[in-house]
Amino acid sequence: MADDRKTDMEAVLRKQRAAHHQMRPEPQALRKDRIQRAMKLLTDHADDLCKVMAADFGNRSPHQSMITDIAGTVNFGKYCLKHMDKWSRPEKRHVQFPLGLLGAKAEVRYEPKGVVGILSPWNFPVNLSFGPLMQIFAAGNRAMIKPSEFTEKTSLLTKELVEEYFTPDECAVFTGGPEVAAAFSELPFDHLIFTGSTATGRKVMESAAKNLVPVTLELGGKSPVFLGESADFAKAGERVALGKMLNAGQICLAPDYLYVPESKQDEAIHGVWQGTANMYPTLLDNEDYASVVTDRHFDRLQELVADARDKGAEVIEVNPGNEDFSNTNARKMPLTILKNVNDDMRAMQEEIFGPVLPVKTYRHIDEAIDYVNDHDRPLGLYFFGQDSDEREKVLSRTISGGVTVNDVIFHVSMEDLPFGGVGPSGMGSYHGVEGFREFSHARSIYTQPKIDVAKLGGLKPPYGPATEKAVKTMMK
Repeated sequence: MADDRKTDMEAVLRKQRAAHHQMRPEPQALRKDRIQRAMKLLTDHADDLCKVMAADFGNRSPHQSMITDIAGTVNFGKYCLKHMDKWSRPEKRHVQFPLGLLGAKAEVRYEPKGVVGILSPWNFPVNLSFGPLMQIFAAGNRAMIKPSEFTEKTSLLTKELVEEYFTPDECAVFTGGPEVAAAFSELPFDHLIFTGSTATGRKVMESAAKNLVPVTLELGGKSPVFLGESADFAKAGERVALGKMLNAGQICLAPDYLYVPESKQDEAIHGVWQGTANMYPTLLDNEDYASVVTDRHFDRLQELVADARDKGAEVIEVNPGNEDFSNTNARKMPLTILKNVNDDMRAMQEEIFGPVLPVKTYRHIDEAIDYVNDHDRPLGLYFFGQDSDEREKVLSRTISGGVTVNDVIFHVSMEDLPFGGVGPSGMGSYHGVEGFREFSHARSIYTQPKIDVAKLGGLKPPYGPATEKAVKTMMK
């Protein structure tokens, strides 16, 4: 069965690559038409897509899905349409003196790579398939998508809709389990983008390496929140709560743990508690609050909390409606704050990816900086505070994929900023001009003037005084 699927995928890849070669250079109008069709697909079927996402999760607010998966992605398509002419222009580059005077020219052309594979995850199944697709199309490529098996209904609808709006040599979707994903990641694409866990990212990169396929890896990790001494703890708490409770914390950029001044720990925790209670007075029957995606993920989160409790953490459940979660199979989990955590606890070793929030304390901000620097580089880093010196100290002494100051997650929604990780949180980025370039080949083109430059520059045997003069000039 898996072999048949691999054969099908290989056939589509060959078809897309052949069409790409035959159509080069494709006009900008065709690239724009593909982006417009992708936007129309999302706009025309927004309600259906929101319904299947809710069905896949068990509960997921259609309003949330509209913001995160539909409207945000359509808006990103608009951004690409607005800027792609500028992105695509050849860039003049400088040539060494005196070549410019003699008529030499240098330029970089950003050319399509060919066929790009997209391995997309379950947490934002539409956004993380169609977001990269917009820039892949903008750069003049074709695409093959393997969506997650955890959001099966969404993946099947995505396949149906792509078949309706695109020809197979433009864009194709392949559904299936891990064996299909493994075969997909071994295909000889011209580029492969994967969004998911660091552990799976390693496997994807290993598979891609067999064919020397360049990869963009959007991974995760433990994104820290620094609450500075000068933070407004009530406001910061509400913003952290919003980021942690959105999609029930199932976000690669979710604030993973808080680092707070020792003397302000209770105030910081109260801020998060109050912020959560304001937005989610109840949870069980609240459509605004998403379920955890599968039983396996839910059980893992429960185990993280039990492990922390067993190892001495104080567990604070934020349950404003005093609801009983024990007799439900809705996979709803209240925000669970962990105090007095240490590095022996799994909650401080693994990316949490759910509504569990460890809190660490520092006496001096340097302790927090050193702790973050001693661990894997995170995808996001968040700083709250009004003290600009403290903020710059944190930003200049740490490394992360991106940063939001005085909020969480928002940097990913800035279309003109590159989004990506560093080290174990990923490599490469999309969004901004950087995304267009990620899916393009920067082709250098040098045009030699009529004059014999090699002879003039002393580069041609027999070597002599002109050669020595050229070497001395270069060394000055």
